[in-house]
Amino acid sequence: MLPEASTDSAAHAAPDLLDSEPVRLLAGLISIDSVNPDLVALENLGRRLAQGPAHPLLGTGTVHASVIHGGEEPSAYPARCRITLERRTVPGEDADSVERELTAVLDDLAATVPEFRHRLTRGLHREPFEADRGAAIVRTLTRHAEQSLGHPPVVRAEPFWTDCALLDRAGIPCLLFGVDGEGAHAATEFVDLASLDRLTDILTATITDFCS
Repeated sequence: MLPEASTDSAAHAAPDLLDSEPVRLLAGLISIDSVNPDLVALENLGRRLAQGPAHPLLGTGTVHASVIHGGEEPSAYPARCRITLERRTVPGEDADSVERELTAVLDDLAATVPEFRHRLTRGLHREPFEADRGAAIVRTLTRHAEQSLGHPPVVRAEPFWTDCALLDRAGIPCLLFGVDGEGAHAATEFVDLASLDRLTDILTATITDFCS
């Protein structure tokens, strides 16, 4: 389905065993006046998600409007509006259920807002990733991390997507494990050098052990 106007919804250490995934969808709005009820409906959906079933580490999925396009000149009322959404999923959710969820929101608007029409298009989708804590690679790295750190590594989740999900779907066992630092993808990004040295030792020992 292609949008007349659009809404896009979409899906990085201690070992991070999970990450969330963006799903992008496009929905069309017939006029710029329809944007406000649409955004309110999305905000209400976000509240319902936050109050719904939660993953023990990642919490709930989220939704937000990222980009809004509409209009051609200041003196004219725009006939169409395009909204890009990001809908982040967590393990247990998938693109089909998200599309049904957003379609229901838009259909409700169409039934209550005069002249509101929409078309919804799925864009980029990546599945959430959750490592198997019993997998050999996880147990091997955890053992060597504990030996190097002097304590078990913290297990946590991250609210962004990584290519671990692609490796996992291809049958390649994996997990996320990285250095201490701050500012990931920010203008100022850095790692702790002592942590980097420890990480090198842990990964070297893990690779040697796992591949032996």
